[in-house]
Amino acid sequence: MTVEPETFFLTRYQSPLGTYILVSSQFGVVYLAPEDEAGSHLARWEQSGTKIQDDGEHNHTVASELDAYFSGQLYQFSIPLDLRGTSFQRQVWELLRGIPHGETRSYGQVAYALGRALAARAVGQAIGSNPVSIVVPCHRVIGSNGKLTGYGGGLDRKQALLDLEAAVLRKRAV
Repeated sequence: MTVEPETFFLTRYQSPLGTYILVSSQFGVVYLAPEDEAGSHLARWEQSGTKIQDDGEHNHTVASELDAYFSGQLYQFSIPLDLRGTSFQRQVWELLRGIPHGETRSYGQVAYALGRALAARAVGQAIGSNPVSIVVPCHRVIGSNGKLTGYGGGLDRKQALLDLEAAVLRKRAV
């Protein structure tokens, strides 16, 4: 019996922060990250036999929601996700999705919310391996001292995302 390889649909999404690579399976978004970070993921998928197909339609809804987010019109993503990771990683990523737009949490607060108060480092590693940036808002997690720490897309992008959300909150409060 021959098993057909999985097909991923790839879109280059032009954001105000540069080009992002958006990859979806038939079940949901698998990957969203700045283009300069995507090479190793794409190569690993191709080596494993996954077909990667340029896509014009499959990712349309995802791109529309990202457009709405960047224009300050969307505060919570509703697109389906196909998150692939360990059980612990998926728990962390799901918890991140519950951090409200414009708010931040420390790594320790995330660990505590998971019921694992002493696991801030493990939480940091799970956050660092988040495959769907922005939609799973790892940019909303900061150091316990309030300073920005690690972000795969670079601290400048993390700050820009936090600034965008803060500006939207200020506008909504007026």
